[in-house]
Amino acid sequence: MTATADIPTRTAPEPPDRRRRRRPTRSLLAAAAAAAVLWSLLNTDVGVASLVRGRAGAARLLRGMFPPELDHELLSRVVTAVVETLQISVAALFLGAVLGLPLAVLMAANVQTARWLSAGARAVATVLRAVPELLWALLFVATVGLGPAAGVYAISLHAAGLLAKLCSEQLEAVDPGPVEAMRLTGATRTATALFSIFPQARANVASQLLYQWECNIRSSVVIGFVGAGGIGQALGIAMNLFRYQQMATLMVAVVVLVVGVDRLSRAVRGRLGAAAPNRDLRCSIRFPQSLRRQS
Repeated sequence: MTATADIPTRTAPEPPDRRRRRRPTRSLLAAAAAAAVLWSLLNTDVGVASLVRGRAGAARLLRGMFPPELDHELLSRVVTAVVETLQISVAALFLGAVLGLPLAVLMAANVQTARWLSAGARAVATVLRAVPELLWALLFVATVGLGPAAGVYAISLHAAGLLAKLCSEQLEAVDPGPVEAMRLTGATRTATALFSIFPQARANVASQLLYQWECNIRSSVVIGFVGAGGIGQALGIAMNLFRYQQMATLMVAVVVLVVGVDRLSRAVRGRLGAAAPNRDLRCSIRFPQSLRRQS
């Protein structure tokens, strides 16, 4: 048994000619990206000129919003709308988790479900998250009518697709050592998932659920503009009736609600000792075993 068994092997340095061949490719990619950004900015009329042209409308809107209305009846309606928004977000999180977490289990590669089940779950999750909440909301408003029920259904379907994607990546990112050890003892796929994969991933899965709750709050404000309940519906009514002072009060309530939920969610994630939520839909990086020994 040699002492060099745990020493990571050094990779050979990249040849200079290969590095030289990569430089033109990177330059071309950078030029193409810059051209795409410039083309997009020019064709969408983004710039200082469009802001200057809209200064009169912005000034009129700001003058109309101040001071915010603090009528007792309005504040009572704002509190009711905030409570309804919270109810929509929590109910949508529950339904989204009920649908999304089983899909995540079927999608995770290390759970090793049947290929047709994994592919089917991945297709369902892709469809659910590909349709925006606003479009789901329009469909449900047309079917179940105006109100918070349409908002819950719309947000929960989109949340299910996101949770399936993100939580499956958390399940796949666990340490493979205990998983393989259980399989070598003859454990079934279900037992391996329950006693090896889930215990390692539960804190990060909980973190994803809490982050999804934050997203549900923001989404419920947006879909309220199409009649799906919550504080967004009150904002839409105030805007359509040009009641800008009421709109300012509602906007302040939205900011307070979002900041409060964000702080609460961050505190709970810290207590769980969970990693930061995977907000950009990328897989977690798994380092080679040799690099783990160095750390």
